[in-house]
Amino acid sequence: MELRQLQYFVHVARMQHVTKAAEELHVAQSAVSRQIHRLEEELGVRLFMQRGRNVQLTPVGQLFLRRAESILDNLDQAVNEIHEFLDPEHGEIRLGFPHSLGIHLIPQVIAEFRAKHPNVKFRFKQGMFASLIRDVLDAEVDLAFISPLPDKNDRVCGEIVLTENLFAILPMNHPLAREEEIDLQQLKDETFVLFSNGYSLRPIVWDACKAAGFIPKIGFEGEETDAIRGLVAAGMGVSLLPEMALSHTSSFMPAVVRLKEPGVSRTIALIRRKGEKLSTVAGLFHDFLIHYFQEEYRSR
Repeated sequence: MELRQLQYFVHVARMQHVTKAAEELHVAQSAVSRQIHRLEEELGVRLFMQRGRNVQLTPVGQLFLRRAESILDNLDQAVNEIHEFLDPEHGEIRLGFPHSLGIHLIPQVIAEFRAKHPNVKFRFKQGMFASLIRDVLDAEVDLAFISPLPDKNDRVCGEIVLTENLFAILPMNHPLAREEEIDLQQLKDETFVLFSNGYSLRPIVWDACKAAGFIPKIGFEGEETDAIRGLVAAGMGVSLLPEMALSHTSSFMPAVVRLKEPGVSRTIALIRRKGEKLSTVAGLFHDFLIHYFQEEYRSR
C-alpha cells in the first residue's frame, strides 16, 4: 500500500467525485482511478459505489476513511514536529474558536504573539461548542477557545482564562435605552433575539432569564453576533451579548445597557487533548496565552 493511494482515496472520499479530486491534486483522472482500483484490489473490498456522476463510500469505505485520515494526519504532524524541532519559530498552530471571539480577541492575541514570533503560521477553525470539542479530539486543531469549559468530557483538559460580562442590547428608541443599568427582569415582556440551538450563549441567556423569573419570548434567531446585534438595532427585539462582541462599532448599533448585580457573565476556556503533549510551537503559544490572560489582559 502506497502513501499516494491513501492521499488519492481521501481526496475522492471528501469530494465524492473522481474528476474534481484529480483536478485538486493536479493529476490525470486516470491516475486517480488507477490508484483507487489498485487500493481496492489490495484490500479485497470495494471502497466506492457509483452514484450518477458522483461516487459514494461503501460502509467499509467509511470505516477505512477514518483510519486513512488518521494516518495522514499523524504523518503531517510528524513532519511538522520535525520542522518545529529544527526551528519552532517556523511552525504552524491550529486554533479553534467560536465566532464571538473572532471579532476582537483572536486578532488581538495573534497580533501580540506574532510580534514576538513573526514566522509562526496559524490555521483557524471556527465552530460551535460541540464541533470545537470534536475538532480537538479529532486533532483538527491543537488548541481551542470554548465557552464554557467542558465538564463532562474526560478526553479534553483545559483552564478558564477569562470571564466577561454580558450586557443588555436594546433598540435605540427603547424606553430603557438611555438607562445606565437595568434589572434583567425589566425585559420580561420583550421579544428576544437569541442565538440558535448549539451556540453556548443561548443557554446562558435562557438560564439568566429563568433566574430572573421569566421565560424569554423568542422572536428571531441568529448564528453570529453581528446578526444578533443588527436585528436588535433594527428594532426586532432585545438580547444579551458579551462585552467582546460589542467592542466593534458601526453606524448601525443598538443601545448597550449594563445589567445590575449579580449580572450575567460567561467563562472562556482554553482546551486541548488530555494526555497528549502539545507540539513545541503549540506549547509555546499555550504558555503565551496563559500568561497573557493572567497578566497582560487583566491590566488593560
